[in-house]
Amino acid sequence: ERRSAANHQTSMPTSHGIDHAEISLKTTSAEETHAVGARLGRLLRPGVLVALIGPLGAGKTCFVQGLAEGLGVEGAITSPTFVLMRLHRGEVALCHVDAYRLSDAEELLDLGFDDWLAESVVALEWADTVIEVLPRERIEVVIDYADHQGRILRLRGLGDGPARIIERMSDND
Repeated sequence: ERRSAANHQTSMPTSHGIDHAEISLKTTSAEETHAVGARLGRLLRPGVLVALIGPLGAGKTCFVQGLAEGLGVEGAITSPTFVLMRLHRGEVALCHVDAYRLSDAEELLDLGFDDWLAESVVALEWADTVIEVLPRERIEVVIDYADHQGRILRLRGLGDGPARIIERMSDND
């Protein structure tokens, strides 16, 4: 393992063929989790789904705030739990979606998920609750508690494009 300038630990990407790459990072503060999101955001373009998975309070929204910074989005980024979706304009548009209150996965499609994905980067919190309707090509960000303050972030690129993004993220470390 190596230490990066942002004071979080990383591991080398694990390549599972051309269509899967994974890195794990340990962060010890909300600022570091935010910084990882910003690093990823700088590599993204419209059409990429970032599927966020993790328990309540793990840092999914904090990660999306960093993602927004990396995409050049300005303004407050808050969890869209009660409105389901918020569209943020910036250098690259960010569609921030929260699946927590959806009654079923089909509701995500009924709300226009495919249209959002065509025009923006989509950050989907609670993605594990609607996994059956998500595109195969995506970036999964699994956030788990490591200890009292720390988090383990596992970033997986599924599909050729997302896998290359995760590999580039590791190269930029």
